[in-house]
Amino acid sequence: MDATSITRESYERLIAHCEGLPAAPTAVAHPCDATSLGGAMAAARADLIVPILVGPETRIRRVATEAGIDLADVRIVDTPHSHASAAQAVALVRSGEATALMKGSLHSDELLEAVVDRASGIRTERRISHVFVMDVPTYPKPLMITDAAVNIQPTLDDKVDILVNAIGLAHALGIERPKVAILSAVETVTAKIPSTIDAAALCKMAERGQITGALLDGPLGFDNAISREAAATKGIVSPVAGDADILLVPDLEAGNMLAKELTFLAGAEAAGIVLGARVPIILTSRADSVRARLASAAVAAIYAQARRAVAKKAE
Repeated sequence: MDATSITRESYERLIAHCEGLPAAPTAVAHPCDATSLGGAMAAARADLIVPILVGPETRIRRVATEAGIDLADVRIVDTPHSHASAAQAVALVRSGEATALMKGSLHSDELLEAVVDRASGIRTERRISHVFVMDVPTYPKPLMITDAAVNIQPTLDDKVDILVNAIGLAHALGIERPKVAILSAVETVTAKIPSTIDAAALCKMAERGQITGALLDGPLGFDNAISREAAATKGIVSPVAGDADILLVPDLEAGNMLAKELTFLAGAEAAGIVLGARVPIILTSRADSVRARLASAAVAAIYAQARRAVAKKAE
């Protein structure tokens, strides 16, 4: 799949790309409302996942009955409450029974606490981070925003991992050399704004081969990252400015506000995924449309397939 095959016109092309890929056995943690249960089952009907529902069975079946959702032949792992649901969903990954995780109706931090637990979690040596793959009607290609959901105030070292995760996802989606705009409030480096210093350091690290597989530039304001005209007006000459594939935000607050502004003011939709653990984690929001939920599952499926291909090649 090339970079132009996922366009703002349709997440459907992203979903269609999964045709022929094996549906991923996915532990769905605590799908105890109609939105989360319906989203998981919609992904199952689209052959994106094989859901393993983890939560209080009586409650899940009651929700399914009230919402008219058919759970025939769906495996349910009974747990007493959301904390146990998170732990058991992670345990299914550790045992190899599930190759992806999906958030249900529990809080994100409750699921992620189970993921990063040092004794029983599925963390790796890399820091976990979240990526939104945004479908923005006013932008000509997918726009990835990271990190808007997990790392609150990332350090420079954290940002390296956040970038590596996002670059790996871009590669899986067919973007061979993604353009990364490292965002700040200004385009010049100043000690008064620490994110500009981080941006400069990240770019130098890329020059020295510490970060590979992408073109980096920053600090850049949001306008210069996505508008060639804005960049030209400010005299910024850069292969990234005005054509970014990935936006690395300074912190969670900035990223969260940016993603929600694009969603509610620009009509964008956001597929969300957490990377850096042993398996991709589909982190949906209650406000997500069915289309965005399916796109999140599709992104996870494509990423998981790419990881399997890399592992097979390394054997």
